[in-house]
Amino acid sequence: MTVLVFGTGLIGTSVALALRAKGANVWLSDHDEATAQLAADLGAGTVVPDLRDAKGIADLAVLAMPPAAVAAALALGQEHGVADVYTDVASVKGLPVRRARELGCDLSSYVPGHPLAGRERHGPAAARADLFLGRTWALCPLPETSPAAVEAVTALVLACGADPVITDPETHDQWVALVSHVPHLVAAAMAARLAPSVVPADALRLAGQGLRDVTRIAAGDSALWTQILSANAGPVAEVLAAVAVDLSAAARALAGVSAETPADVTDLLERGQAGVARIPGKHGGQPRNFTVVQVVIPDQPGELARLFNAAGAAGVNIEDVRIEHSPGLPVGVAELSVRPDQAAALLDAMEAGGWPVRR
Repeated sequence: MTVLVFGTGLIGTSVALALRAKGANVWLSDHDEATAQLAADLGAGTVVPDLRDAKGIADLAVLAMPPAAVAAALALGQEHGVADVYTDVASVKGLPVRRARELGCDLSSYVPGHPLAGRERHGPAAARADLFLGRTWALCPLPETSPAAVEAVTALVLACGADPVITDPETHDQWVALVSHVPHLVAAAMAARLAPSVVPADALRLAGQGLRDVTRIAAGDSALWTQILSANAGPVAEVLAAVAVDLSAAARALAGVSAETPADVTDLLERGQAGVARIPGKHGGQPRNFTVVQVVIPDQPGELARLFNAAGAAGVNIEDVRIEHSPGLPVGVAELSVRPDQAAALLDAMEAGGWPVRR
C-alpha cells in the first residue's frame, strides 16, 4: 500500500509512522513545508514537493486537517488525481461532507473517518506510531461511497492498530459531541476558574489528582478546538445545555443547604456513578471491576521501571496505573489496577521488593 498523508500534524504524522512501521510506502505533504520536513526527519515518510505534479502517487490519501479544510483538500487531490481513494481524520463529519457535495467532489472514492485518539500536545514532534492501538476509528461511508473504497480505508485503519466502527456522519457528530467535544468545554470551564484573578497561587498548592484529571484535556490547542466546536455547534450546544441544567440545579440546591445533602445533588452524583460504569473498558470491551493496589514509591529515577518489572516477574498484568504525587514531596503513591485474582500476588511482589503497600 502506498499512502499520501496530506497534513503532517499530530494525527497525520502518527498515521504515517504507524503505516511505516507496517512497511507501507508513505508520502507527506503539508501547506507548511517545514512541518512536512520535520515529519519526514522523524521517519514518517518522504515529502512530496508539489501535489499538482503528483498524479497517481498513492493508492490512498489521508486528509489530516481541521474539518473546514477537508473538502477543499479533497477537491484538490481529486483534481490532480493523486490517489484512488480518500479519507479524512477530522473530528466532525457533517461539515466536510456538505462542503464536498457543494464542491462537486467524487464521493464514490471518499470515506469520511475519525480516529478517536489524540494528545494534549500537537504537531509532528508529538506524533506516535502507537497512538491508535486499540482505539476506535469511526468510518462514515456515504450512500455514494464504493465498497472498494470502504475496504481500502478499513485496511488502513487496521494497519494502524485501531478498531473500525461504521456509522453515518450525522450520528457520528451527535455521539462525539457527548463523548469528546463537550468534555473538552467542561474541562476548559473548570480550568478557567484557576486564573490568577480568580484564585490565589497558594490555593493551587492543595490541588490533588481530581483537579488534574478534570482539567487535563483543557491544555489542548485552543485554535483547533475552536474550529472543531464551531463545526459541530448544534450537537455540542444541545449536550452543553443539558449539562448546564444539571449543574444549575445542583448550584441552586447547594445555595440553600444547611445540614442535609439536597436530593438534587445526591441524584446527580448517583447518575454520575451509573454513567461512569457504562464507559467501555480496554479496547472497547465491557467495563470490568479491578482491584486497586496502592504502593508508596520514592520520587527518584528508575522506581517505576523497577516496580513494573517486579509485577511482570510475578506474572501480574497491570490493567491501569495512576500516580498520586505532589511536586516537592519525596514519595508518591502508585495506584495499580489488576484483576482481583492477581491482587494477592502483586501485593506479595511489592512487599518483597521493599515497597510499602496497602492491603
